[in-house]
Amino acid sequence: MLAVSAAGRQPTLTVTHEARSLQPGEVVLLEVRALQPLTAVTGRAFGRDLRFTQVTEGEWQALAGIDLDVAPGPQVVDVRAQGRGGPVSDQYPLSIEAKQFGTRTLNVDPRFVTPPKSALPRIERERARVAEALRSGRPDRYWTLPFAAPLEAQAVSSFGVRSVFNGKPRDPHGGADLASPEGAPVYAPNAGRVAIAANHYFSGNMVLIDHGAGVFSILAHLSRIDVGEGATLRHGDLVGLVGHTGRVTGPHLHWAVRVGGARVDPYSLLAVTAQAGPGSRGRGAEGSGSL
Repeated sequence: MLAVSAAGRQPTLTVTHEARSLQPGEVVLLEVRALQPLTAVTGRAFGRDLRFTQVTEGEWQALAGIDLDVAPGPQVVDVRAQGRGGPVSDQYPLSIEAKQFGTRTLNVDPRFVTPPKSALPRIERERARVAEALRSGRPDRYWTLPFAAPLEAQAVSSFGVRSVFNGKPRDPHGGADLASPEGAPVYAPNAGRVAIAANHYFSGNMVLIDHGAGVFSILAHLSRIDVGEGATLRHGDLVGLVGHTGRVTGPHLHWAVRVGGARVDPYSLLAVTAQAGPGSRGRGAEGSGSL
């Protein structure tokens, strides 16, 4: 949709995107640019608000997540900007493709499939705390392009697969499992603030990093945590060591990423931000509005 100003000036607002693919579980980097400075940019995509941050006077970026629950079909990214010539809005079309995920079958300690009643209050408190941390993330952007894997290791259980524990179906796998010997160092995938550093029933020793602007990393099953809550991390800082705490079948790192609350594949985040790189100008179909 093209918004034309009352003064009849030519469109100067451009929207582009970067994505590995447009499927559930993928990350989309959106860029909004204008010939004139923009003082504010907001938006909404896939049923979730976007957090745009300013790169230059005329360029703003946001990461959007396509959650596992997003149905295939046409979608629209709503963008609203404020510039010297007044407000402008644009609707940028995207088409989501279907994706099939596999199934993984695991045998674990029965108490991690059917927890005892005595553990239920603890589990609920931990879930509520994680949910609150994800809701109350910092609006400012700590992260820079690109993100990096917290551990150089092969992913042995991919994102989105349906989990069956001891014969009982559970939720899809919300992250990637990286196989590694116990004690291997785990690093911050990007700059951020430690929102949670604690032992949780299912996740074991875990660290939740708020990277800012709606992006979070969860690093779970650690044998040791080397950061404290509230600590500010730089890209690549040591977070802890690989372990096998919580619901596991052996030593590994579980790395989960949330973007605007959406469950996304961590490797999609790596691919998109590596492809974009610092100062990226973006690719993809363009939409335009006027200022």
